[in-house]
Amino acid sequence: MARDSQAALVALNRFGFGARGGASGDLVNASSDPRGFVKAELSRANGVLLEAPGLQSTPQLGQAVFAYQDQVKQAREAAKAAAPAETPALAPADQDAPLRRNLSLNAAAEITGQMADAKPTGSAPKPETMQPNAAPPAAKPAPQPLNVIQKTFRAEALARLQRATLAECGFTERLVAFWSNHFCISASKGELARIWAGAFEREAIRPHVLGRFADMLRAVEQHPAMLFFLDNQQSLGPDSRAGQNRKRGLNENLAREIMELHTLGVGGGYTQGDVTSLARIITGWTFAGRQGQLGVPGSFVFNTNAHQPGPQVLLGKTYDQAGLAQGEAALADLARHPSTANFIATKFVRHFVADEPPPALVARLRDVFVKTDGDLKAMATTLVDSEEAWKAPLTKLRSPYDFLVASGRLLARVPEDPGAYLNNLNLLGQPLWSPPGPNGFPDSNAAWGAPEGIKLRLDIAAQIGARLGNNIDPLDLLEFAAADAASAETRRTIERAESRQQALALLLMSPEMQRR
Repeated sequence: MARDSQAALVALNRFGFGARGGASGDLVNASSDPRGFVKAELSRANGVLLEAPGLQSTPQLGQAVFAYQDQVKQAREAAKAAAPAETPALAPADQDAPLRRNLSLNAAAEITGQMADAKPTGSAPKPETMQPNAAPPAAKPAPQPLNVIQKTFRAEALARLQRATLAECGFTERLVAFWSNHFCISASKGELARIWAGAFEREAIRPHVLGRFADMLRAVEQHPAMLFFLDNQQSLGPDSRAGQNRKRGLNENLAREIMELHTLGVGGGYTQGDVTSLARIITGWTFAGRQGQLGVPGSFVFNTNAHQPGPQVLLGKTYDQAGLAQGEAALADLARHPSTANFIATKFVRHFVADEPPPALVARLRDVFVKTDGDLKAMATTLVDSEEAWKAPLTKLRSPYDFLVASGRLLARVPEDPGAYLNNLNLLGQPLWSPPGPNGFPDSNAAWGAPEGIKLRLDIAAQIGARLGNNIDPLDLLEFAAADAASAETRRTIERAESRQQALALLLMSPEMQRR
């Protein structure tokens, strides 16, 4: 049974988000057929899609942002007109504060309030110790209502968290997180990026996770969220009509990241000249603005007037197609390039198996990628069928997102509000959909294993233990999480804990919960 439990632990931790607590029997199901348990999700392609009440399309959300911004502008103008002549007008930041409250601050305030409520009453100052002339405490300001951008972000976050928590294994959700980080945008870029972050993942990533890489690449690069994040709406062909009229030229941000981060990778055989050529090729790729002159506001459009005319040479090949077709042809070739196959296979194995990817497994996935024309389901299946993926020890440290989702699953806590998760992700350095740069969040033990990060995880585990430990038997949870695969040291540590609360915190920080 120990051997079966070890394989089940690999199935649940390496490929998924860990076992679910309660009566689900995940470890038992995974033990009977570990590979089949993981691959079962790959046969349910529609299960990758995410639909929930209230989640809207990118154009709908774009129009909502434009309308909200118009309301803010009108409110500012009204406040300015109503202000007495001798009273200075409010600064823009003050005027917008009721409407533009930062989401992370809302979440932080919410969690801080919860922690304050959990403090023992003895920690409050006693009346006799207070200064006699001290001013009475200021009344807490009434919480401001969330605006449409904040509401949308929280709704998208909740839908993603609930799906990850409820998934049987979680392999496809892990794939979604991997590809979303590979083709990342940042919600911190601005209001459009924040309201579009979840829709970008739903529309450009999820439909293609078990499809073809070329299709995902095209969907990603044509999505308004990516075009906005990397400023391609500002890129004008120097010889285009718009470029000549506005005296503004290329923006190479998107072209550079397509080649460096999305396809070929660093050292993939391209030059700065190729970056410039690709930037010219994708001029005109933009989204319709608030006036809707080019199309439905917030939708992808090709602006002929901004496109650099004429053929372009990229990686030694001439692309003489007209208009939008030129860029789509270039992306299709980049998707099939040998450097892309090697870059994707290496990154894929590094994520799921080890920081130092086994070369033989990388070569196998690379060959599958090439032979199947970038079939991502075939590549994922090959990974699960490989011996290396099952024999390699569980040494990868879970990312903050993986750790929080795994903890929620084990505790059978389906989130009803995303606030605690969002706050803890901010604290742990992995704010949802907000990586520090276009290369996404790091995927190594060095990134997530720093002492200060581990201390913060311990603090979170201790808070969870203090809140839930009285009603939970940590040894029962260990059976759900690992059964016979749990180490003797972990068992002894939990058994020797001074309280159930401490035991639960130690369980959440154990190798069986922290490693994948």
